[in-house]
Amino acid sequence: MSRSVGVVIPAYHPDVDRLGAYVRALQNAVDPEAIRVELDAAEPSVRDRIADLPVTLHEASSRRGKGAAITAGFEALSAEVDVLAFADADGSTPAPSIADVIRPVVAGDADVAAGSRRHPEATVESHQTVARRHLGDGFAWLARRLLDVHLYDYQCGAKALTSDAWDRVRPHLHEPGFAWDIELLAVADAVGCRIVETPVVWEDRPESTVSPVRTTLRLARGVVVSRHRAKLLRNDRLHSLLDRPRDSTPALVERDHR
Repeated sequence: MSRSVGVVIPAYHPDVDRLGAYVRALQNAVDPEAIRVELDAAEPSVRDRIADLPVTLHEASSRRGKGAAITAGFEALSAEVDVLAFADADGSTPAPSIADVIRPVVAGDADVAAGSRRHPEATVESHQTVARRHLGDGFAWLARRLLDVHLYDYQCGAKALTSDAWDRVRPHLHEPGFAWDIELLAVADAVGCRIVETPVVWEDRPESTVSPVRTTLRLARGVVVSRHRAKLLRNDRLHSLLDRPRDSTPALVERDHR
């Protein structure tokens, strides 16, 4: 029996024309049961234009962060579909590659699939600046050495997982921003999910508003925190001794993001 798919697109200050074209491409390549746009802090004109697209739109009045937005979308769709996926609103990962990421999860060959720009078989159609590329490579190197799940790429904006896998990881996700991807993979590995890495076609969007240095520093912290949380799930004695529950933040699913 085929599995139904829901796609979440987190959006903050999106290019609506590009987003509209991307939504239509996803419909053709993936044929999802639902596409849900999680929109943060948008102008009314942007909200109205997105509302005209063939998507389910949910808007938050403030900026929640990428991880919090995807979590909210997954929570809304998890009871309706068998497979959950997300894709960045800028379309850096083309719709056919999103379909490639979803395919092993739909086929039952993996619980979680991570798109990869750095995989040897990936196709990079336009590169980041030298500085951004070196920062990204350095972060991937650090993550491979600190985490138990060893991938070429942890941050590509294309991932998919079964609704059952989501049920297993959702209580353990705390990171609201860009480090959410790292935590998702570290936690999924710690709870025994089968993870595959899928090479994608990828095109850099140089107009991104993300600060490469500040974001990389936050991601480095996210790797350390994700490692700690994954080790706790594995009942690691050292990390259990180091843990200070009074300092921990509530899981994303326990917070109210409006």
